[in-house]
Amino acid sequence: MASVFMRIFNLICMMLLIGHWSGCLQFLVPMLQGFPSNSWVAINELQEAYWLEQYSWALFKAMSHMLCIGYGRFPPQSLTDMWLTMLSMISGATCYALFLGHATNLIQSLDSSRRQYREKVKQVEEYMAYRKLPRDMRQRITEYFEHRYQGKFFDEECILGELSEKLREDVINYNCDIIIKEGTIGSKMYFIQEGIVDIVMANGEVATSLSDGSYFGEICLLTNARRVASVRAETYCNLFSLSVDHFNAVLDQYPLMRKTMETVAAERLNKIGKNPNIMAQKEESESGNTETNQISAVVNALAAEADNVDNLSDGNGSMKKGTSQSSLNELNQSLKMSLPRPKSGEFRALFEGCSP
Repeated sequence: MASVFMRIFNLICMMLLIGHWSGCLQFLVPMLQGFPSNSWVAINELQEAYWLEQYSWALFKAMSHMLCIGYGRFPPQSLTDMWLTMLSMISGATCYALFLGHATNLIQSLDSSRRQYREKVKQVEEYMAYRKLPRDMRQRITEYFEHRYQGKFFDEECILGELSEKLREDVINYNCDIIIKEGTIGSKMYFIQEGIVDIVMANGEVATSLSDGSYFGEICLLTNARRVASVRAETYCNLFSLSVDHFNAVLDQYPLMRKTMETVAAERLNKIGKNPNIMAQKEESESGNTETNQISAVVNALAAEADNVDNLSDGNGSMKKGTSQSSLNELNQSLKMSLPRPKSGEFRALFEGCSP
């Protein structure tokens, strides 16, 4: 905007300068002639006036000619005044044409990308009318162009292609930069709608590239670990993100999808030189924690039941002991059915030995 303002300001200053020269010329010619009686200076009795008054009347006469709004206070009375008037009118018309041309050019160049976008949309509308596409399809095409270009139209590939390799890399890194940095804590995974990203290892080498329809960033969500690699946008990208809470909520409803993503994650870890057993270790850790909690629940329940047996009175011993023994048998059977079968012989002996 500052550049546009300065161009307009310079144009106005140029017009005022031409008006100043024309006003000086309007007074200079009669002065060189000795102020003849039929000159506009003599008619207005300005021969001995103060210089500011002389300049003001001369500028007024020149601007009146240039703007084609009259001849000043009096029309030309001599051949010299007539030629000066025509010269002023020609210069004024030239300045007027220059002003209109520059103003139009400035307005068009002020937002050339939006003008190109409107022209593109107009072509698309004419194409849809020519092909007689249905109304709902036209609406979807229009919405696509609005979302894709956001009111601006650039040939980004052509623009970047004309830059040097270093400048092109700097522009891409500034616009896209690093999406995921290795070693950071991740709370989202990403889906690529459009564009290309590179999976970059710690040594700077590119392990692989992903494009439209692919996803990345799921490994840290599955393992609760830090990012195992950096992801860098190679081109301009449109991405969708999925938070860890929504990610876990979806996988709880679709457990088979979790297995599929874990398999893909293990393959990706192996491809970038990481240990793919991270996925298996996480599963074993979760199952081990579950079994430990279940065993603790069994031991606590048996200890509580044993305390009840010790507190039985001697007088009602036979009936109380039978009741407690029956309840312990029921507890043992229910625990065996609800808990998974232990992996080690030690745990199996523990469960089989839990009889009252």
